[in-house]
Amino acid sequence: MRQGDFEKGIGVDVGLLEEMPAVGIAERRHAAEMDRAGKYEPGISESGIPPEVLERLLPGDDVVVLDEPVVAGSLGYRFAKRVFDIVACGCALAVLAIPMCIIAVKIRLESPGPAIYAQRRVGKDGKVFRVYKFRSMYIDAEKHGAQWAQGDDPRVTPFGKLMRRTRMDEIPQFWNVLKGDMSLVGPRPERPVFCEEFEKRIHGWRYRTKVRPGLSGLAQVTGGYDLLPREKVLLDLKYIETRGIVLDLSIVFKTLGVMGTGEGAR
Repeated sequence: MRQGDFEKGIGVDVGLLEEMPAVGIAERRHAAEMDRAGKYEPGISESGIPPEVLERLLPGDDVVVLDEPVVAGSLGYRFAKRVFDIVACGCALAVLAIPMCIIAVKIRLESPGPAIYAQRRVGKDGKVFRVYKFRSMYIDAEKHGAQWAQGDDPRVTPFGKLMRRTRMDEIPQFWNVLKGDMSLVGPRPERPVFCEEFEKRIHGWRYRTKVRPGLSGLAQVTGGYDLLPREKVLLDLKYIETRGIVLDLSIVFKTLGVMGTGEGAR
């Protein structure tokens, strides 16, 4: 995605983007690989994010300052959104109950250990919650050390690679939506260590947590893996300021298309 397309597509503050250093496609893709790896990297809370990874994710030495958004959405919209989340995810869990059992058995047969694991993420108002995923790594992945952005990560099981590619590993997050930790649509929740580092260079990153995080969001269906964190946050804030039933449904349908093509960001 070219920066010009990004600017026109969402109507964000072009001045903010012009102040940011230009980043080539190859650098963006490398950063995207590291960003994806960070979603799974075990032990990151203890070891922290390597400087070279941060340099890729936050190129340049500029500091972006964001304006606090005004949260859109009437009381009626918020009620309808929550009802839709409950009904849609409740039905999804019922329909997917048998496929989820098959996936769980396949995971256990391929490698010992639990089929589902929990990971800490930052939710609404900065509250940390546990997001659920199907396990895609061998249970002793930590002993191999960090494998940031390695194309053929030996810690990932063969079935785990398929789940990641198709996003099947995220199916248990329907339970997070049902519980109220998340919504179907909203900014994707980040791990606490990433939020802490991003806030240092993107003042206002925390504004993303003014609404419930989502299974998918505007950033995931607009720019996919080409977007850097400083660009994703602009899309997240744009969503917060303009969200509504029509936009939410549009993102849901586009997400289904994204899943079919394998594009889009986590």
